[in-house]
Amino acid sequence: MNRIQKFFTQIKGLLVHRFFQVLLFIILGLFAYGLMFSNVKPERVQVELFKPAEQTIRSTKTVEDTYKTEQEKEEISKQVADVYSLKKEYAKNKVDLISSIFDSAIEVNKETDPDEDHEEDEDKKETVKTDAQKVSILKEKLTDEVNKNIEESVFLALVQADEDELKIAKDSTITAVNNVMSSRIAASDVENAKKKVVEELGYMSISGDMKKASTSLARTAIIQNVFFDKDKTEEQRRKAVESVEPIRILQGQIIVEENQLVDRDVYRQLELAGFLNTESTIYPYIGLLLFIFLTFAAFYYYFYYSISKKDNKYNQLLIFSLVFILSMATMKTVSILADLKNSNLEYIFPGAMAAMLIKILLNDRLAVAMIILLGSYGTIIFNGDTPGNLDFSMGLYIIFGGLAAIIILSRPNFKSKVLVAGLLLSLINMAFVFSLIFIMDSHYTRMEYLYYASAAIGSGVGSAVLTMGLLPFFEAGFGILSSIKLIELANPNHPLLRKILIEAPGTYHHSVMVANLAESACEAIGSNGLLARVGSYYHDIGKTKRPHFFIENQMSEVNPHDRLQPETSRDIIIAHAVDGGEMLRSHKFPKEIVDIAEQHHGTTLLKFFYHKAKKQDESTLEAAYRYPGPMAIMKEVAVIGIADSVEAAVRSMKHPTPEKIEELVSFIIQDRISDGQFDECDITMRELSIVKHSLCESLNGIFHSRIEYPEPDKLGQKVKE
Repeated sequence: MNRIQKFFTQIKGLLVHRFFQVLLFIILGLFAYGLMFSNVKPERVQVELFKPAEQTIRSTKTVEDTYKTEQEKEEISKQVADVYSLKKEYAKNKVDLISSIFDSAIEVNKETDPDEDHEEDEDKKETVKTDAQKVSILKEKLTDEVNKNIEESVFLALVQADEDELKIAKDSTITAVNNVMSSRIAASDVENAKKKVVEELGYMSISGDMKKASTSLARTAIIQNVFFDKDKTEEQRRKAVESVEPIRILQGQIIVEENQLVDRDVYRQLELAGFLNTESTIYPYIGLLLFIFLTFAAFYYYFYYSISKKDNKYNQLLIFSLVFILSMATMKTVSILADLKNSNLEYIFPGAMAAMLIKILLNDRLAVAMIILLGSYGTIIFNGDTPGNLDFSMGLYIIFGGLAAIIILSRPNFKSKVLVAGLLLSLINMAFVFSLIFIMDSHYTRMEYLYYASAAIGSGVGSAVLTMGLLPFFEAGFGILSSIKLIELANPNHPLLRKILIEAPGTYHHSVMVANLAESACEAIGSNGLLARVGSYYHDIGKTKRPHFFIENQMSEVNPHDRLQPETSRDIIIAHAVDGGEMLRSHKFPKEIVDIAEQHHGTTLLKFFYHKAKKQDESTLEAAYRYPGPMAIMKEVAVIGIADSVEAAVRSMKHPTPEKIEELVSFIIQDRISDGQFDECDITMRELSIVKHSLCESLNGIFHSRIEYPEPDKLGQKVKE
C-alpha cells in the first residue's frame, strides 16, 4: 500500500467518529466561506459631488428611486385632462320652460279675448283687455326669475299673436332649443350655441315680431350644459398615478461610469444604492454563512443517513471533499484572472471536471449534487467582485456543462473515452454560450465570438484532460477501480494475462468464454459488465501454479488426479482460488478483482472428490470438501460464479441443444440458491432469472448446431467420383 493510500486510510479511520465527520464539513464550509468572502464584502467607493468618478460603479441591489418615481407621477397627473360632465337634464328643463311660456301665452289669449261667435254686448266688451294688461296677466303665470330674463317686447309679441301662430312658434322654438342643448356646450361655447339656435329659427314661417320673440326666448334658453367634474377628474388622475411603475435602480445597473461627472442626480442614486453609507453591515456575511450552512447541512444529512456501507461512505466523503476543494480553488483562480484581465475568461472554467470525476469514481447522484453545488457557488464567485450581484448565467453554464458531461459519460463505452467526451462537451458548451449571448441580445464582434467559442472549447477539453490526469491519483489513494483502470487490466499484453495464455492456454480460453457470458449477463441486470469481463480474465489466475491438474489444460488423456488421493486433489483444486487472490495482491490488483478470484466459487462443494472420498471413508465430512469462501458479496462475483460453472458444464456436453443448455443453467442456478451461495449478495430472484435468460442466449450462440462433415477418406472418395 503506497503512502497516499495509507494517508487516506488514516483519515478514514478518523471519520469513523462523528466528531471528525462534522469537523470535515466545518473545514469545507470555512474553505468555501474564505473563497467567497471577498465577493460579498460591501464595497466602499470614493466619490465627490461635481467631480469625475474614479471607477465604474454598478448597483449591488435593486432599490426604488422614490424621487424619480414621484416626479413621474406628478408629470402623469398633469397630463390627465380635466373631466367635464354633460348635464342632460338641462336640455329637458329648458324645453319644458319654453313650452310652459308658450302654453301660458295661449291661456292668457283664451281668457282675455271674446269668442267671435258671441254678440258683442256691453258686458263682454268689459272683458277685453289691453295688451299691457295681457302682459301683466302672462307675467303673473310665470315666475319672477323667468320674467326677469325675458324682454318686454317678447311678452308683447306673445300676447298679440293668435293661437295657431303661438303653436307654430312653440314647436319650432322647442325643436331648435332641444337640438342645440343636446350637444355639449361649454362656457366658452354658449355664444356660438346661441347663434346656432338663431340660425335654426331663421327659417320659421311666422310674423316678424313672433319670430323675434321666439329667437329671444331660444337664446335665453341656451345655457352651458357641460361642467367640470372634480370627482371624476381626481379619479382619472388617481388611476393614472397608480399605473406608474416605480422607477428602480436595478441590480447590476451602471450608476456612473469611470471619468463621468458625479452630478446631483448621480450622487442621489449612489446614496440610494448605499454606496455613500459609511456604516458597516454584517448582513452579507451572515447571508453567505447561512447559504453555506444550508448546502453542507444537506450533504451531511445525505452522507450520514443515506449511505449504509461505512467504508464506502468514508471513501465517498473524502473523494467528494477533495474534488470540491480542487474545483473551488480552480474556480477562484479563474475568477481572479478574469478580473485582472477585465474579460469573460470565466467561461474557460473546467466545471465539468468535478462532474466527470464524481461520475467515474462514485455515482451519478453525487455527480449531479456536486455540479449543482458548484453552479450555485459559481454565481457568487464569478460576480465580478460586485457585492450582492449573482452571475446566474455563469451558474447555469456550470450546471448545464456538468449535467451534459454526466449524460455523455452515461453512454456505453464512454467512461473509457474521457477525451472524446470532453470534445463532445466542448461543442455543447459552445452552443450553450451562444444561446446565452443570443438570448441577452448582446452584440459582439467576430473576434469576441471567436473568443467565447475558444473559451467554451477550452472548458470542455480542459475538463477531460484534468479528469484523466487526476483519476490515477484518486485510484491510487483510495484503491478505486475505475473504468479506465479496468481497460488497462484488460489489455492482452498484461503480464498476468500473458502468463495464463502461455502456461495455461486452456484456462485462458475458458476465462475468455466466461468473460463473454458474465459481461452480457451483468449488463442485462444493470451491473458493471466491464468489471465482470476483466474479473473473469483473472478469476482462475491461481491455476497457473499447477496448470496440468485442471482438465482444460490436459492435452493428453492422462489425468493426474487418477493417481492422487481425494484429499490431495481437493487441496490442489481449492488452492487455485486462494493462490489467485495472493498472486493478484502481490501485483497490487484492485480489491474487486482479488475478491472475484477468491469468491467466485464461494463455499461450493467439490462433489466429484467428495463422493470419491465418501466411497473410501464413510465418515468423510462434507465441509472438508468445500471451498473456504467467502461467498459472493457483489452481484458481479455471483454472476461470474454461475458463468464459470455453466461454461465448464456445457463444454463437457457431447451434443448441447437449447433445451439441454437451459435445463443445465437452471439446475446450476437453483443448486447455488439451495446451497445458500447468494445469502451474502443482494442479487434478486428476478435478476437471477434475467441472468439465466442471458446465459442461455449467449451459450446457444456459441454452441450452436454445426454441419456434420464426412470423414476425410470418404470426402476424398466423393471428390474422385
